[in-house]
Amino acid sequence: MLYSVELRSRLIFGVQIYSVLLSLQRKKMTIELWSLGKENTKLVDAAIEEYTKRIQHYVPYKLTVIDNAKIPKQLPKAAMMEKEAELVLQKLQDRDLLVVLDEHGKAIQSMALAEKMNHMFNLSPNRIIFLIGGSFGIAPVLKEKAHYILSLSSLTFPHQLVRLLFTEQLYRALSILKNEKYHHE
Repeated sequence: MLYSVELRSRLIFGVQIYSVLLSLQRKKMTIELWSLGKENTKLVDAAIEEYTKRIQHYVPYKLTVIDNAKIPKQLPKAAMMEKEAELVLQKLQDRDLLVVLDEHGKAIQSMALAEKMNHMFNLSPNRIIFLIGGSFGIAPVLKEKAHYILSLSSLTFPHQLVRLLFTEQLYRALSILKNEKYHHE
């Protein structure tokens, strides 16, 4: 058996919503957060590790920092973004579903993220890849390849903090899908 399927029903804004949460323990699918830049500080790492442990109860999850230090800093902004895109494209596989985290993406609430996650699970990709771009953003080629372009906030945050914020929001979305008590409306 590759999946076990759990059908949940809940009333949201007066509308009965049915969602399917896949238990992916035996399936190869993972959720991955890819981030261009430097490794985390120990303080941020500890918090990310805590939420990662919680997420692992639902689905395999891992954070990958893509080292972009070898890209010459004197390159023009567009050329740097293209070089970073090449690093990402080398790692992407055919059955991956790419979600770009970008300040100009669509801002959604936690419940909507949970519904998006449910939709992505139903598409059955091998991996759901969430991507945090480099310091100049994300190259257009990656935005075109993305299934969704989401914004965590219109504020600007350091990459390390975005990794933590996203990991917490992913945990929140998964707990919503499981109808657990972490999220409060």
